[in-house]
Parts: sequence; C-alpha cells; structure tokens
Amino acid sequence: MADGANDHRYDLVLLGGGTGGYVAAIRAKQLGLSVAVVEEIKLGGTCLHRGCIPTKAMLKSADVLDQVKKAAEFGVNVAGDVSFSYETALGRSIKVVDGQYKGLLYLFDKKHRIPVYMGRGRLLAPNQVQVTPNDGGETFTLDARDVIVNTGSRPRPIKGIPWDGEKVINSDHAVLLEHLPASFIIRGGGATGVEWASIYHRYGSKVTLVGRVVPQEDREVSDALLKSFQRQKMDVAAEARPAPEDYDLTADGVSVKLTDGKGKERIVQAEVLLVAIGRQGNIEEIGLEEVGVKTEGEYIPVDPMMKTNVDHVYAIGDVNGQQLLAHTAMHQGIIAVEHICDLNPYPLDILNSPSCTYCEPEIGSVGLTQQEAEKLGHTVKVGKFPMRPNAKAVIEGHADGFTKMVADAETDDLLGVHIIGPHATELIAEAALGRLLQTTPQEIAMAVHPHPTVSEVMGEAALDLLGHAIHI
Repeated sequence: MADGANDHRYDLVLLGGGTGGYVAAIRAKQLGLSVAVVEEIKLGGTCLHRGCIPTKAMLKSADVLDQVKKAAEFGVNVAGDVSFSYETALGRSIKVVDGQYKGLLYLFDKKHRIPVYMGRGRLLAPNQVQVTPNDGGETFTLDARDVIVNTGSRPRPIKGIPWDGEKVINSDHAVLLEHLPASFIIRGGGATGVEWASIYHRYGSKVTLVGRVVPQEDREVSDALLKSFQRQKMDVAAEARPAPEDYDLTADGVSVKLTDGKGKERIVQAEVLLVAIGRQGNIEEIGLEEVGVKTEGEYIPVDPMMKTNVDHVYAIGDVNGQQLLAHTAMHQGIIAVEHICDLNPYPLDILNSPSCTYCEPEIGSVGLTQQEAEKLGHTVKVGKFPMRPNAKAVIEGHADGFTKMVADAETDDLLGVHIIGPHATELIAEAALGRLLQTTPQEIAMAVHPHPTVSEVMGEAALDLLGHAIHI
C-alpha cells in the first residue's frame, strides 16, 4: 500500500477500489498508464467483503445442508440427526473472502505494483484528488490527467428505522452476524432479500419475507419463485407494503403489522429485521458539487464511455446507477480506461449484461422481460421449456423451474432469456453471448448442447419458440 507521505502525479486516479475500480486500475496498468487508487475501507469493495462473495459462500453452506438432508434419496445414509454449525459456515465464508482478498493484494502489490492510498478521497478539481488518510496523517493531494469515480453504493434504509446492527440490520451486518437468530423479518423481495431469505430459511431460522419476490424479473419467473418458496414452507407476504409506522421495536426484537391484498391484517414478530429495499449511490462529500459534476437523484449520469458532464471525470459501477452489479462495474471500468487511452471501446448495452440471483432455485436473466418487450411495442413470440424433462436436472435432484425465451415475432431478434432452476446463473452466460452477437433463436437451436446437461434447456426453449420442441 502507498504511504501517502508526499503529493504525487499519475495519469489516472481511481476514487474507490471496489470491483469496477480495481479492474480499471489493472487494465490501466496493462495499457502503460501510471495509476493509483484511493480507498477508504478495503480494496475489493462491497462485492468482495460485504456482498457477492460472502453471501454466495453462505448460500453454498445452505445448499450442502439441503443435499445432506436429501442424501437418502441418492442412496447415501447419514447416521444420526443432521446438525448445522452456523459458526463454521460463517468462518468458511470469512476464509473465502480472506483468500480472495489476499489474491487481490498480490495483484496490486506484487504483479502490477499499483499504489493504494488508504483514506477518504475528495475531488478538488477535475484533475486533483485530496486524500485524508485513515491513520490521521496529514491531508495530501494526488494530481491526475483523468479521474474515475467508483465510490459504490450502500444499503437503503427504511425512513425512521435506523440500523442498530442487532435488531435492525442490513446486508453489511448480515455477512458478519456472530450468531444465528431464531427468526427474521426480511423487508424487500429483490435479489438481496430473497438470497438472505433462502440462506436463513434453510439454516433453520423462521423467516417472513415481506414484498413481491424478484419484481425486476419476468412475471412468470417471479411467480415461480414465490411458489417455490411457499413449497419450501417459507412465510412470504408478497402483497404487504408496511409503512414505517407499522414497525415496532420490542424487548425481544421487532414486530411489524402486515396487510394482505384483501385488507386482512396480522402482526409478525421476529428477533431481527433485515432491511433489503435497495441501494443508493455514495455521492455525498466527494467534491462533486464543487467540481460541477452533475448528479441525478442519488447517482452520477454518464455517457456510453462512462464520462460525466465534466471533462476528464468518469464514473463507473453502482454510483452511476445504470445496473448495480459487480460484473457490470468491471466492464464499465475497462470501457472508461480504454476510452482514456483512445482505444475506441465497444459501449456496454445494459440489456446484454445478465442479472443473477443465487437463491434456491437460482435465477438468471438477460435482456427484456416479456412485459417490457410488449410495453415497448414488440409483437413477441415465446418459447418455454421446463426443467423436469431435462435428465441432468432430474439426476441432480433439482427439477423445478424453466427456461423462457422471448423474441420479436417479425424480426426473430432475441429480446430476452429468463431462467429459473439449477445452474441458472451459469446457463445465462450463453444467452448473454447470444444477445451480444445478435443471435436468433434458430441459431441457438442449431447449436449442439451436450447431453446430458442442464444446458440442453436452452436449445429446447429455442425449439419451442420455433414450434417444434422435442422433449415436451
């Protein structure tokens, strides 16, 4: 890490070392730029330390627990009762994060020798960043030809219900909870909410999930996940929209008044309320106003090359609000750097960047939902293939779900693909490549999908769209 003892000049300074920032820094170094990163907390940002990686490690523990409970179906006899150690699962998650973090430090310290200034960064000018060191040292400045803002996002609170890290928590707290509470109310059915609901419910906690599940997904996918959660005997209040006054802190935890679509009320109590109603960009107190960088709401608007309205200032990742996903931030970082280097990079179409939700069952999607496509005026044709006829899905014991393909009926353009079921987050990569290459359903159907694999559902969904699916 850099010492920050003196002022320095670089070709590029990254304000924030999260996923987009560290990828941009490495790409810049590959292209011969002198580059530095200013990071207040930890290199790797939310995804590595408080988001993607620790939650997926916790989900894997839940998957293994599920598999062991079903072991007898596969002819494997587990002697005695199956037990679960939350502390071990948490320790494994922390170990996974630590290993990835050490690898990232190696890339910066040893392989690419990119200095990281640990402290609070602030724009003083389009080409100047002030650093206030975390260790209390003297404030100093970094001069740069270009600056990329990558300050990320943070969990959005319910107004009037502040976090306390114990009774009221967010996803940042959840990844480090030292013990497993017996019950949770999870407010918010987006990706974060359903992933934590899937974790805690399978760990054995009583979970009440409040809000429509995965509202950003195709309606059929949302409905399928709701039914799956209900089959898993999870309490889901999909129609409830509690107001801040409906929440009460109690001696034992939290209670919330829920009202369903028919006006029927009930009171739910739990040890912990996990708030997962979205995220907001970190745009405060980083000098945007002084430098003249335009903001819209909680985000920084950018052009296709990630440029803000101020020359030499770029914004990537969650803070620009385009798509709050780590892989999107990575690609945005590469685009920004390659534009700085006059390489004329190909702009990122957000509709070609897949969305993945790692609950059980998994969800992967890319492009337009059927509802979005119809709203935009497309006459659509739809192909759909269930997981159950797929031999590999049945072999693995995960035969719930389907693949849905949406195309323009007149042009055959592939508008969107939506998968719920086993390996959905892996399978969606084929659809993302297809969207990038402007593939038609006919071409996906012509591609040979190995047998037996779950990937066959892609070819079969395309065949169904064309009117001649084989296995249904």
